[in-house]
Amino acid sequence: MGNIFFPLILLAAMYVALVIEHFIPPISGIGARVFLMELVMFYGAVALPVWGMLLLTFAGGLMWDLLHVQIVNAAAEHVGQGPGQEIQIAVGWSVMLYAVLGGLMSGFRPWFLRGRWEIHCVLCGLGTSVIVLAEYLMLSVRRQPVSIYFDKAIWWRIGGAGIVAVFLAPFVFFALNYIGYLVGYDPHPRSAEDQ
Repeated sequence: MGNIFFPLILLAAMYVALVIEHFIPPISGIGARVFLMELVMFYGAVALPVWGMLLLTFAGGLMWDLLHVQIVNAAAEHVGQGPGQEIQIAVGWSVMLYAVLGGLMSGFRPWFLRGRWEIHCVLCGLGTSVIVLAEYLMLSVRRQPVSIYFDKAIWWRIGGAGIVAVFLAPFVFFALNYIGYLVGYDPHPRSAEDQ
């Protein structure tokens, strides 16, 4: 029964983590944000079969994009430009990015099933940094005139988010693994069609 409910629990956990992470201020000194939803998604990428990973990456990317389009529209309306005048984040780009990163994490699933979490924690940090870098490049390319500028503060925001993810990943993985144990989730596939 846990094999049915655990992906839904992870989906709900992603939503709650997305809400919580927007109330966590950036880390003082480096300006890096704390990404919790992405950690839950990365955990799901290694704990669930491919269909579950695809479900979580689609939902996570869609939630992320829709939240940020809404913020841009609200800001545009607030300054008198009218709603929908300037959309800087294309809906769907995060879905593709998250699916690629989730697929890479899913490739390391056999190690996770053997109880080896170390590489996944490091990959969570790298994946989080890639997400921040891709978002920065997307915004830089869509703004006119196009200007891609890197300085120390931007590199700290990109790398700092990854460093925070590396340190938080073991705690998130342990908590979600324990929840999976409580609901009776068995991550080991029983047949080839489960994968």
